[in-house]
Amino acid sequence: MLSPSLEDYLEEIYRFHANLGVVRVTDISHKLNVSMPSVSKAMRKLNLLGYITYQKYGHICLTAKGIETGKFLVRRNQILQEFLVMLRTNCNIAAEAEAIEHYLSNSTIEAIQSFVVFMRKNPDTYQQLYTFLEERQSTDL
Repeated sequence: MLSPSLEDYLEEIYRFHANLGVVRVTDISHKLNVSMPSVSKAMRKLNLLGYITYQKYGHICLTAKGIETGKFLVRRNQILQEFLVMLRTNCNIAAEAEAIEHYLSNSTIEAIQSFVVFMRKNPDTYQQLYTFLEERQSTDL
């Protein structure tokens, strides 16, 4: 099992890989706002765990395991962001999803995904939820 920090690294590696095809330590350092030595240390750990192949000063390449896990991590984040948008939370959606994503079980993520899919397929029900949330927000103030 990956630590939340290593999940963040792998998620960003996957995003760079999917969008640019090439991933460098400097890319990850800038994106996550961490030092180059911290990224290098994390890359060594991910390499040992079989998620990436990496040699010092070289490109970072995802293994099949890394691609599968990275894809899951990105999808998990997207699901949580969509869920928070549906709930009409008054927060920084990306930051909130990032804060909670590491601490939810796969079962809970699947349940949230089912909720999101259900609401997308049932816009009338979603409208009822939206109306309820709006009314509740105005009465709670």
